[in-house]
Amino acid sequence: MSRIRKFSQFSFRDLVATAGPTILLIGALCALAYVIVDPAPPRHMRLATGQENSAYEQFGTKYAAALAKDGIKAELVRSLGSQQNLQQLNEGKVDAAFVQSGSTDEAAAQRKGLVSLGSLFTEPVWLFMREPVAVTQLGQLKGLRINLGPEGTGIPKLFRQVLALNGVEPADLAIGALENTPATVELLEGRIDALVFSSGPDALLVQMLLQTPGIRLFNFDQAEAYARRLPFLSHVVLPRGIVDLGRDLPPQDYHLIAPTATLVARANLHPALIELLVQAATEIHGGAGWFQQQGQFPSARYTEIPVAREAAKFYKDGAPLLQRYMPFWVANLFDRLWVVVVALAALIIPFSKVVPPLYVWRIKSRIYRWYGQLRTIEQELEEGAADGREQVCDELLKRLDDIEARVNHMSIPLAFADNLYGLRSHINFVRQRVLLTLKTAAAAR
Repeated sequence: MSRIRKFSQFSFRDLVATAGPTILLIGALCALAYVIVDPAPPRHMRLATGQENSAYEQFGTKYAAALAKDGIKAELVRSLGSQQNLQQLNEGKVDAAFVQSGSTDEAAAQRKGLVSLGSLFTEPVWLFMREPVAVTQLGQLKGLRINLGPEGTGIPKLFRQVLALNGVEPADLAIGALENTPATVELLEGRIDALVFSSGPDALLVQMLLQTPGIRLFNFDQAEAYARRLPFLSHVVLPRGIVDLGRDLPPQDYHLIAPTATLVARANLHPALIELLVQAATEIHGGAGWFQQQGQFPSARYTEIPVAREAAKFYKDGAPLLQRYMPFWVANLFDRLWVVVVALAALIIPFSKVVPPLYVWRIKSRIYRWYGQLRTIEQELEEGAADGREQVCDELLKRLDDIEARVNHMSIPLAFADNLYGLRSHINFVRQRVLLTLKTAAAAR
């Protein structure tokens, strides 16, 4: 039975010998396409945040935690603020950053290769003053000591534009450039009269100053006019009692002007990371807040920077289908496999027409090479000298017996059995010619 089974199966060795190089070539080309055409997303990225205790820094920590769930390490890079974040993006030192609206424009963003992943939240301009300072209009700030923060933040540029609308020049003020935390200490100690910074209402400094006795928040009564004159600003209202209803803090509605915080990335950031960042933004910023409704943020609106294609698709259709039901890396693998499938199909179709003939040729070549031996024997039989023909015939018969013995031990699939039996009949045919020649030589002697 073992011999019958052996001759009943196809020749696996011949199949490997003929199809093996093709399979290896296809595998190598597919692997090359998989790596080069759509590389795997990196497991590390750099995210520029903001100053210590700022809303940017707090949100950066939340983004790092969200990305860590999918095995992505987000390195948080502390900065002075929006302007420095934008500079680091332009220089390629970070992959993504929080940037304040009004910091750049569409043409500059496209020229530097930057894309928006969506606006995240409004970050009002907070102007806190000491109680003795009686200021109801920005024009009354002349001569006061006011801290606008370092030039790396977005506020100095923004607030100068606001002051210019009120006819106030920077030279009319004693402007400080301290970071928010030391500037707050200076304000509480009375060494400066006012402090300006832009941040989300969740920032610790905002919460503290809103509840600090002797510190007053400036009310931008003309907020709607500022929003009309400077399109990157919005008019928002801090409702009465929102900080502490029991103590009625604040004691009135406050009108504020607010740019929008935007998550900006370099255009060459891997699409899968963009999708992860946008999904994280939805989890972090999608709820209701002091100045936003449920689901208002993140959004493809409120940004002057072109929105990334993956982000726009997410805001329109939601998360990719596979990522709704699979872990990130599994979904990403299947999402990238289409490249391999296309490459595989393009190669298998032509190679499928080449491998079968090669397989048939390899098996038949094991049979055909014995025909060369038979032809050699016939030539030697015809060229043999008449006086030594009997000896030649004896040697040829021994060679034919050896050939027949080897052929009988050949492993040939049953599909090619007719070729094997044809070879054996031809061996016998040549043997009969040799025997006839031997008989004729013996009779002649």
